[in-house]
Amino acid sequence: MVLLPRRRRLWTVVSLLAALPAIGCSSKPSESRAVQSWLGQSGQPVIRNRAADDVARFLAGLPGKPGSSFADAEAQEEWKKHRREIDAMWRPVSERWLPAMTKFRQTELSVPPIQGSVIFYPFSGPDVLFPAIFFSNNRVCVMVGLEPAGTLPGLRGIEKTGMQHYLEGMREAVYSELHRSFFITREMDHDFRGEITDGLTAPILLLLARSGHTLLDFRYVRLDEQGNLVERAADYRAPGKIGNKGIEIDYADDADHSVHKLYYFSVNLADDRLEANRPFLTYLARLKGMTTFLKATSYMLHNKSFVTIREQVLALSSAILQDDSGIPYRFFRSGAWRIQLYGHYERPYGSFAYQEDPDLRAAYDGPAIKPLEFRIGYGFSRAPSNLLLAIRNDKIASRQGSRLQPKPAL
Repeated sequence: MVLLPRRRRLWTVVSLLAALPAIGCSSKPSESRAVQSWLGQSGQPVIRNRAADDVARFLAGLPGKPGSSFADAEAQEEWKKHRREIDAMWRPVSERWLPAMTKFRQTELSVPPIQGSVIFYPFSGPDVLFPAIFFSNNRVCVMVGLEPAGTLPGLRGIEKTGMQHYLEGMREAVYSELHRSFFITREMDHDFRGEITDGLTAPILLLLARSGHTLLDFRYVRLDEQGNLVERAADYRAPGKIGNKGIEIDYADDADHSVHKLYYFSVNLADDRLEANRPFLTYLARLKGMTTFLKATSYMLHNKSFVTIREQVLALSSAILQDDSGIPYRFFRSGAWRIQLYGHYERPYGSFAYQEDPDLRAAYDGPAIKPLEFRIGYGFSRAPSNLLLAIRNDKIASRQGSRLQPKPAL
């Protein structure tokens, strides 16, 4: 067997996967499936899995809808306290973050090729909040993290853990997200691996409900050996180290009733694990033309142990939105990308200071830097925030010929 040099092997994998023929809707994130008719006679989206919406509202500190299985639990003082404290935690988000982020989406992200694309969010953890706001016009989002997906919480399990302990744990789990814009890895290792929950399902549901969404359906899924999406049992155990287990959530925006589909997969994206994970690489290749979002990644894509996922993102994305923890700036200088920078870049905050990107710093000395009216990423209130939007040049050309209304220039 002839072994190619490592980098050539990686690009060969990308090329082969990108050339795979298109497949049916049952084996890939499908916008057509996500936007199928969910409307009932009232004109409102129909809830097909009541349990998911009920627990989402309970965890989010929102009163349940008539007939909720959590109605009696809402009368307990522990939940009343939870509601008051979640309300207080959410207030600055709704008053300061959301208006500025919504404006950013409308002026900067409502353009081809972002419109209509699948959103790919590696290293996401349970952070569904930012893609739900930035990409609220997109119908499908695929999130990937190292943490387990976990299971749908039920009232019996919450009471077994202890109502006060569980609800306090949920508040602590989302505190960093709501105050700093990201989840802290070491806290996720503690909170979402058995201490509070068995995975990320609970905080994802909380954030979706709290940000103005109704949960319509919920399924446990995985990728089979061909990279196709299949349903699984909640307690499914993979026969080997690679399971590609995940969840599928359908939800509706309460403001415009648009229906969206979210996937979360537990996948190790380090080179030694990802190169052996042919099912996920096959699945990812089918997302070609995706918009990739990168935030608070612990600078993984600056690391030589994450070359494969970096090259996949660059090869398969039509657009990339990231903070400075994403792909190093030098990889965008080939002429293949049109770049717009936002905010201000000094150097990474705190323990990540050694990851300073001199090419990005030089780029921020150039003209046409747009302001950023909200905080995001590491440092949050202690260091300037930044974002980079990269759109592939061939997609810019297609945008100029589009019949859509013209958008502000990048």
